[in-house]
Amino acid sequence: MVPEVPSRRLVLGGALAAGAVTALGAAAPASATGARPTVVLVHGVFADASGWNAVTARLLDAGYPVIAPANPLRDLAGDSAYVRSVVDTLTGPVILVGHSYGGEVITNAGRGNANVKALVYVAAFAPDEGESALQLAGRFPGSQLEAALVGRPYPVPGSPDPGLDGYIDPAKFHDVFAQDLPRSTTRLMATAQRPGSVGGLSAPSGVPAWRSVPSWYVVATADRVIPPAAQRFMAERAGSRTVEVRGASHVVMMSHPDAVVRQIRAADRATRGGRS
Repeated sequence: MVPEVPSRRLVLGGALAAGAVTALGAAAPASATGARPTVVLVHGVFADASGWNAVTARLLDAGYPVIAPANPLRDLAGDSAYVRSVVDTLTGPVILVGHSYGGEVITNAGRGNANVKALVYVAAFAPDEGESALQLAGRFPGSQLEAALVGRPYPVPGSPDPGLDGYIDPAKFHDVFAQDLPRSTTRLMATAQRPGSVGGLSAPSGVPAWRSVPSWYVVATADRVIPPAAQRFMAERAGSRTVEVRGASHVVMMSHPDAVVRQIRAADRATRGGRS
C-alpha cells in the first residue's frame, strides 16, 4: 500500500495544477467586459519583476489587472515563447510593456495574438527582424554597459560547452544602471540582479509585433545602458508615440513610475476609443 501514496499525491497535484491553470486563464474576464485591459509587465536583464513594483501599485490602484511574469533570460526564442504562453492564458485585451531586453521579448511575444492591443517600450529594445539587443546597443555611442559587464559560465544541458551569463559589476551598478536611485537601493539591486545569457542578447529578433500593433515609448534621456539616441531611433522606426523623461536613468520605471503609467494609460485610451 505504501507505494500507492506518491501516486495518489501526484494525481491530486495534477488536479490542483489543472485547476490553477483554469483559474489563471479566467483571471482577466473583466477586460472582456469593457473594463480594463490586462497589463503584462516584462522585465529585462540585470533585474527582476520587482522593478515594476511602483508601476504595478499605481496600475492596481487605477483598476487594471496586472501580471509581471519572471522573464527566464535564457534565450530570446524561449523567453518570448514563455511570455507568449502567459499571455495566452489571459482573456480579453492585453497591453504588453517591456523594459530593456524585455522590449525585445514583447516584440516577439506580441506577434500574432489578436488580444494584444498595444506595446509599450520603457527604455527598451524594439528590434527589427534580424537585429539583436547587442547590435542595437553598440550602434550608437554612449552606452557604458560593455565596460561594466562581468561574465560567469553556466552549464548547458546536452552541450559540452558552457553558456555565458552577463552581470553588471556591483561596483559599477549604480553609476551605469540606476544613477538616479539612492545607493542604499542600488546596492541591494546589484546583489540580486538576474544575469542575461550572452547568447540570448546576441540572438536575432523575429518579425516585430510593432509592425502590426500600435506602440508607445518612454525614452530615458540619461540612460547609460541603451543610449537615448538608440531609443529615439527605435521609437521613430516603430511609429511609437513617444515621451521623454529628462534625467531618467535606465530604470525609469522605478525613478519615474508616474511617467510610465501615463504612457500605459495613454495606450489604453487610444486602443479603447478614448475611454479612460
